Amino acid sequence: MGNYIREDEIEIIVSRIFSDYEGGKNIDKIDLFNQPDKAEVQELVQNLFRIIYPGYFRDRSYKIYNPKNSFAVISEDVFYHLNKEVFLALDYCTRRGTLTDDDRKRESYRICKEFFKSIPKIREYIETDLLAAFDGDPAAGCLEEIILAYPGLVAVTVYRIAHELYKLMVPVLPRLMTEYAHSQTGIDIHPGATIDKYFFIDHGTGIVIGETAVIGKNVKIYQGVTLGALSTRGGQKLSGLKRHPTICDNVTIYANASVLGGDTVVGENAVIGGSAFITKSVAPNTRVSMKNLEMEYKTDNDEIKIVDLGQSDEWYYMI
Repeated sequence: MGNYIREDEIEIIVSRIFSDYEGGKNIDKIDLFNQPDKAEVQELVQNLFRIIYPGYFRDRSYKIYNPKNSFAVISEDVFYHLNKEVFLALDYCTRRGTLTDDDRKRESYRICKEFFKSIPKIREYIETDLLAAFDGDPAAGCLEEIILAYPGLVAVTVYRIAHELYKLMVPVLPRLMTEYAHSQTGIDIHPGATIDKYFFIDHGTGIVIGETAVIGKNVKIYQGVTLGALSTRGGQKLSGLKRHPTICDNVTIYANASVLGGDTVVGENAVIGGSAFITKSVAPNTRVSMKNLEMEYKTDNDEIKIVDLGQSDEWYYMI
């Protein structure tokens, strides 16, 4: 193959590409070392799991056998790298206006201190999420199984970390964190969502929770649930507006249901059945379910059985 490669042609091709980089496109950014590093943010999340769940997730890079010293080393490492990533991310923050490097250094350090102060609160909320998962899932053998194996708790833990940074107005990093969890679990929770204690995601794959969603205490949702916006055709004009629903305390939402709209409120103790499509508010203590669904069963001899899932009777016909 080497005989077919002409260096002069390769040089021309590369030169044309570099010339295109000078066209002022938004996707042009050659300065690799002055922007948040995606891999480093993912490593930050992994190390934060070691702080939040001490003793559950080992890091083989530390050879310290005194637990207190080990956690001190991890905490110092996380603080250092988080401070660096926040400093870089603040360059993207239009809400703060233009910041000098000194301003960014002071602000990133302040943000990291505030974030570390919030870790006991994050752990308090995650403890309730763990208990909700154990109480809500009869298949859970023990608490340790949930911590080590349940994708729902992984996604919620990353959300709770990212949400604190979101509240501190850190750009980019919270979304990098929750999208990392999304890629690992199939659960997409925007860091701006507001989620109270005892939140349980069962199974989880395909769940979407939008930025302005508000979720109360003791809420349980299943795989495929969407808490979304009615429409995003307004684009950036909708930024900052309440676009996603409010789910009150003690609500259960079953698989593949969609609850849409910023004005939509699902009242306390309501139950939303599987595949329901909700665009208007639901009163407290209400059960919502789909009706008159049909299942078709076709046999090898062309007999078709139709089962109306909303009725107890069944009927058949031949084609």
